[in-house]
Amino acid sequence: MSNPRWQGIFPAVTTKFHADESIDAEGTARHIDFQIRNGIHGLVTCGSLGEASTLSLEEKLQVAKIALEAADGRIPVLANVSETSTREALRYIDGGNKVGVAGYMVMPSVIYVADAREAMANVRAMAKAAQKPLMVYNNPVAYRVDLKPEHMLELADCEWLVAVKESTDNIRRITDLRNLLGDRYQIFCGVDDLAYEAMALGADGLLAGVGCAFPRETVALYDLMKAGQFAEALKLYQWMTPMLHLDVSTKLVQNLKLIDLLVGVGTEHMRRPRLPLIGEERAFIEGVVKKALATRPAKYQSVA
Repeated sequence: MSNPRWQGIFPAVTTKFHADESIDAEGTARHIDFQIRNGIHGLVTCGSLGEASTLSLEEKLQVAKIALEAADGRIPVLANVSETSTREALRYIDGGNKVGVAGYMVMPSVIYVADAREAMANVRAMAKAAQKPLMVYNNPVAYRVDLKPEHMLELADCEWLVAVKESTDNIRRITDLRNLLGDRYQIFCGVDDLAYEAMALGADGLLAGVGCAFPRETVALYDLMKAGQFAEALKLYQWMTPMLHLDVSTKLVQNLKLIDLLVGVGTEHMRRPRLPLIGEERAFIEGVVKKALATRPAKYQSVA
């Protein structure tokens, strides 16, 4: 197999809903097209930000189809696999293969806190079923399962594993992965407000959250970092950082859907038990976004 070299900005896209909580296919497709036109390099459907835990398997496949049709071959579309059992993960992967996704972002384990042996066996089972490129999503902060560099070394014989989304909150992990594994895996940063630091250390890309509303600005950050224009990139990053902090929250869906609304690229509709922000929480987000829009760098501004 010739492994893809995924790199750049891959938003973990939000799933758009109507007020009655049904999937808004047109809104989802329109939002994905907006991001592609502004330069993103790939995307992931139905991750944490995409409210995966509230969607049925059939709905996740529906969203994947919407994304594939909206992308129309312009970028790779990956489906996030975060099922609570290997059995369900394989069922989802079978459906994803049938609709034609380019690959998968896979969780080593969710809800159940698997040990490394169990988590690696789960990843191998998903890779065998997929027979397509996989990105391993490592997020011990949220999910309490950590596949460390030595575990990724043990998994390096699995040809279908091509990338790691690293969300440990420990920026040292980028260097540790690179020192131990060289270029065996593409490394993506999964923490919005560590994007500059991760790319300065050689990360190949960013699984963006806030980038859903500000795609061109996020792509510009990546381009500047790769071109070695670190001072210019830092100014852009510092402008974005107050918003990037809002992705690192248990209320990231509420936060980022409110950003979408305020920027004019989406609605706040989400699935319960999540509810739109109110009171001081809402006022704080509104203040952050208002300041960001007032100081938005014109030359990197996303085009509606």
